[in-house]
Amino acid sequence: MSQTGNIARPRTVRDVVFVDGVRTPFGKAGEKGIYAGTRADDLVVKCIRELMRRNPALPAERVDEVAIAATTQTGDQGLTIGRTAALLAGLPRSVPGFAIDRMCAGAMTAVTTTASGIGFGAYDVVIAGGVEHMGNHPMGAGADPNPRFMSERLVDPAALNMGNTAENLHDRFPSITKERTDTYAAASQAKLAVAYGKGQIQPDLVPVATMKPGQGWTVNTVDEPPRPGTTVDDLAALRTPFRAHGRVTAGNAAGLNDGATAAVLASAEAAEELGLSIKMRLVSYAFAGVEPEVMGIGPVPATEKALKSAGLGIEDIGLFEINEAFAVQVLSFLDHFGIADDDPRVNRYGGAIAVGHPLASSGVRLMNQLARQFEEDPSVRYGITTMCIGLGMGATVIWENPHHSSYNSHNSGTETAVATESKGAAA
Repeated sequence: MSQTGNIARPRTVRDVVFVDGVRTPFGKAGEKGIYAGTRADDLVVKCIRELMRRNPALPAERVDEVAIAATTQTGDQGLTIGRTAALLAGLPRSVPGFAIDRMCAGAMTAVTTTASGIGFGAYDVVIAGGVEHMGNHPMGAGADPNPRFMSERLVDPAALNMGNTAENLHDRFPSITKERTDTYAAASQAKLAVAYGKGQIQPDLVPVATMKPGQGWTVNTVDEPPRPGTTVDDLAALRTPFRAHGRVTAGNAAGLNDGATAAVLASAEAAEELGLSIKMRLVSYAFAGVEPEVMGIGPVPATEKALKSAGLGIEDIGLFEINEAFAVQVLSFLDHFGIADDDPRVNRYGGAIAVGHPLASSGVRLMNQLARQFEEDPSVRYGITTMCIGLGMGATVIWENPHHSSYNSHNSGTETAVATESKGAAA
């Protein structure tokens, strides 16, 4: 008992819901890309402002935290970007913020970290996202790996190059041929083109005005990387830069890109109180480490952990949003779980091979796309967002569809729901 005689009230784990998510159009990194000359933090600010505009029922002072990820935390991606972006976006100065780094899974970690805070009761509403301006900050630029990595052979030097790790996956799984990866990559381009044609991508995009000397202002409203009409024959002719006579090319891997994402998450109670939409409910999440030399296999153990935590099996998952860092990485995941290369549950709108992969921002893109697919297909109850992570890790988040007919039975505060969330927060 405290000195005043009061007893701290017991805490219960609360449901966490995904309210809304947006992203900038993704651009190609480099001086010819749409965001050459644009600051990374300004891209994040665009996303935060759009989230607040799209959700007028959310008072700005009710945002309890802003978590923004970046892999290279320097320059316009430094200075505790979660806090600086919150200030630049015009949120009240009472709203705190922080920066986070888990390489490709930065935004995903921003979501799971703040979601844990919501579940614990520290937050009611948060904004979480990520940014990567690979034109301003090339991957690995300025990094200084500890010499022990080499002198003590803690990892193969090739593991510091993600393309080499993808070639290693091909070595480990010889059934994943270049022909299979090229076929998968061409399908990714085609699926994205169809999704654009149906207007399934555009609702999540925040227009970004950019200015270049001699060209004036341009309002960017679509992604720059896609190559609609790409064929398997086109991809077969590309060189293999990571290994002579290799299998990984620029066509069956994600490119170097610029872009930002952000999402609003809340407790189910706060969402109901404020009248906010609920697009998904967080069921469980997990991170796992693997050999850095084959980092692309990371989603497999992460998914197994997340499924075990949720008490689900892979057969319960009706939609998969898998980040396509490399086609071989996606196919190794599908092969492990006995899923066909062209399974209609997988990346219905295409993936990063087509749309781009601005490292730390991509996790929320996966969530945006899954949330829209949930709305379109109420027959699906559970879906996952998963990705591999540099230096040998994987991340998976399992979500529930609020449009499914059985959703309300898991939103009633029962012991089962609380137990599921408790395991997810501990994963």
